Amino acid sequence: MTTGPLARFKVIDLTRVRAGPTCVRQLADWGADVIKIESPEGDAGLGGERHGPDFQNLHRNKRSLTLNLKAPDGVEVMKRLVKQADVVVENYRPDVKFRLGVDYESLKAINPRIVYASISGFGQDGPYRDRPGFDQIAQGMGGLMSITGEPGRGPMRVGIPVADLTAGIFAAMGILIALLEREQSGEGQWITSSLLGAQISMLDFQAARWTIAKEVPGQAGNNHPTSIPTGVFATADGHINIAAAGDDIYRRLCKALNADQLAAAPAYATGRARSENRDALNAAIEAITRTRTSAEWIDALNKQGVPCGPIYSMDQVFADPQVKHLGMTRVVTHPVLGDVEVVGQPIELSRTPWSIRSATPEPGEHTDAILAELGYSAAEIGRLHAGKVV
Repeated sequence: MTTGPLARFKVIDLTRVRAGPTCVRQLADWGADVIKIESPEGDAGLGGERHGPDFQNLHRNKRSLTLNLKAPDGVEVMKRLVKQADVVVENYRPDVKFRLGVDYESLKAINPRIVYASISGFGQDGPYRDRPGFDQIAQGMGGLMSITGEPGRGPMRVGIPVADLTAGIFAAMGILIALLEREQSGEGQWITSSLLGAQISMLDFQAARWTIAKEVPGQAGNNHPTSIPTGVFATADGHINIAAAGDDIYRRLCKALNADQLAAAPAYATGRARSENRDALNAAIEAITRTRTSAEWIDALNKQGVPCGPIYSMDQVFADPQVKHLGMTRVVTHPVLGDVEVVGQPIELSRTPWSIRSATPEPGEHTDAILAELGYSAAEIGRLHAGKVV
């Protein structure tokens, strides 16, 4: 039996690749009963190999129903599901859901309480509506690549699909808001998010520098664009991050570095002065940080209240004692792969925890059980299999 704070909600997952599955994963991890609908051929190649790390991390805690939505009997199965469901999530191109007859208005006619979420590249309407969406395209159009990387080196993508991920997370937030509103109105509604919109929202203060102050931010490499000195500094055995924003923390940094001369220098006395003389200040700091190891500086600076930390490779991330303490991974047993360690949730609730209850299912693993729940007899299920509807 499904447990968790969202256990009372049934979610129909029509999503593929990343943005949609990211959205649904949020709901599944918190206990929602998620039915992943995929074609009878499965979803191999749409989000990586099924038994690969990416696919296994994205689709845990779901049940799999294979279903041909182009067949009339497949549409009938979908309609029965919708009558019992609370949420439908899709990330087709905007026109596909209308061709299949699984758009919001069509499903609302079956179940007025349905909360329907659509995730797209550029939005459900507008001049770019029909363009195929892809994370890196959104990173470029959303301004992120213009502020990422070193000055003069050309645009640089971020190392994760940030537009995909945030479009999915924002959609999950929209679904939860709509479910809360439904408690008052008794009606569902249509939620939309897009990679482009999510990426622009994630620009945050960099976007506000333009919308409010009409500044066009540029690339700053590892330097923080406005808080100085904040950046990467070489040590005797590697590199560390130091974040010394504001006069007070800057003075603490100088004390930890035993560099009274940097604290007293007029060229570095104010935030504006430090901004104007950033390169010289960074060089002066790095001349000192190179004299000790990363571990020594991380300890010394944090003791002085100066934010400082290591720059980890991925294996080092998950070996860190604080990461282990946060429980950022969970182990689930997969029938083919054995024990699989997946990435966890960054949110904790005091009474109703999230959980990893099941591994990513095999294609159609739960088809017969789900059809039986919908009232199909064994003979009818056999006929659906024979007709390649499921």
